[in-house]
Amino acid sequence: MNVATPIRPAQRLRPDEASIADLTGELTKRFGNRVVTSLAVRQQHAHTTTWLANQPPDIVVLPESAEEVAEIVRLCAARRVPVIPFGTGTSLEGHLNAPFGGVSVDLSLMKRLVAVHPEDLDCVVEPGITRKELNEQLRDTGLFFPIDPGADASLGGMVSTRASGTNAVRYGTMKDNVLALTVVTPDGSVVKTGTRARKSSAGYDLTRLFVGAEGTLGIVTEITLKLHGIPEAISAGICSFPTVKDACDAVIVTIQSGLPIARIELLDEVQVRAVNAYSRLTLPETPLLLFEFHGTDAGVKEQAERFGEICAEYRGGNFEWATRAEERSRLWQARHDVYWASLGLRPGAKGVASDVCVPISRLAECLAETKRDIEEHGMVAPIAGHVGDGNFHVMPLVMLEDPAEVRMAEDFMHRLVERAIAMEGTCTGEHGVGQGKMKYLKAEHGESALGLMRLLKRSIDPDDIMNPGKIVGA
Repeated sequence: MNVATPIRPAQRLRPDEASIADLTGELTKRFGNRVVTSLAVRQQHAHTTTWLANQPPDIVVLPESAEEVAEIVRLCAARRVPVIPFGTGTSLEGHLNAPFGGVSVDLSLMKRLVAVHPEDLDCVVEPGITRKELNEQLRDTGLFFPIDPGADASLGGMVSTRASGTNAVRYGTMKDNVLALTVVTPDGSVVKTGTRARKSSAGYDLTRLFVGAEGTLGIVTEITLKLHGIPEAISAGICSFPTVKDACDAVIVTIQSGLPIARIELLDEVQVRAVNAYSRLTLPETPLLLFEFHGTDAGVKEQAERFGEICAEYRGGNFEWATRAEERSRLWQARHDVYWASLGLRPGAKGVASDVCVPISRLAECLAETKRDIEEHGMVAPIAGHVGDGNFHVMPLVMLEDPAEVRMAEDFMHRLVERAIAMEGTCTGEHGVGQGKMKYLKAEHGESALGLMRLLKRSIDPDDIMNPGKIVGA
């Protein structure tokens, strides 16, 4: 088959009222009060975090086991009713919307830490457990799970969006830390994609197929994760720079020199102002790097000294070290709260969060051009980024009742993505595609690759019931 030709799944239609009523009755008979149809709850299970319209499902169901998930999927598949997985609702590109109605499968009751294997540095979890809950339960083992996207997301959601976050520069992203999955496929079958072995050459890598699939190929019901030892020593702090370019150049040299930094985050001066007001900090309101080193006492000291020398070469100054765990936690919590902090810069405006990622050598150029674009159009759009891997986030604050502002923000977002792709980057480093960035996949991947994605989707999900209208479309 010529995959350059667009492969469309079978035409997706919204289920009729009779099918939904019949399904509601069947689900209620089986799951009782864990089936909810009130409008308020259904809207809470659709997209709420940015400017994409809220498209609620017809039904919300809360299963308690993989067997119950499989049963729900089989009931939906028999009626060709869409199924939309739900974790904690923190995604940003419309992943949770139900444009064709259907059933939202809320996995928040499935949050067991099934097994921990300290000797092998891995664990098995259900998808509803959040990263903070997991690390709290792991604390006494001396191990932790490092992927930290900011929001206290569910592990199932992090798998589905191929999340990364502040620690990715040292520990990698979700694709690097998932060993195996258990997945309910569109016909209600239960598939295991791998084992606890650290490597394998046995067959197709199904685990990586489902990591980042955003629920369009199946529902993750169990995850085997790599763990890491809690570092002996942690050194964290901040360093200010006169310009974003200076800060980026310091990051680029740091990474290229092989310095094993664990976290290195950029806040531009607009974002720092928002963070100071929201988190009651007194950070210098200039472009700022937040950084952290993990290792032994001697190793961390040496790394920090070398990093200080690099920063000085690029006009970095005002070093401040967070020597106590409480100080470090406060700094990183402030970084994680940038979405809410940014809203305070323009009360009444909606924050439209987006992210791109470029090769590290193009980061300074991409950020500088983006800053110029923002300033030329008079926008309020703070920037924060996981700049150790070339990924940054921009959040224009837009008055949605003003059509001119909305158009300006949309045009800016298009230019941002076009800029990143032109620099051999990607339209999204970690937010995912969902509904919001579907339109950029052809430019990034080409028609042949996009056609192959459609072919995979249609082969696994011929009736297009799994989170339809996302990634490759309806």
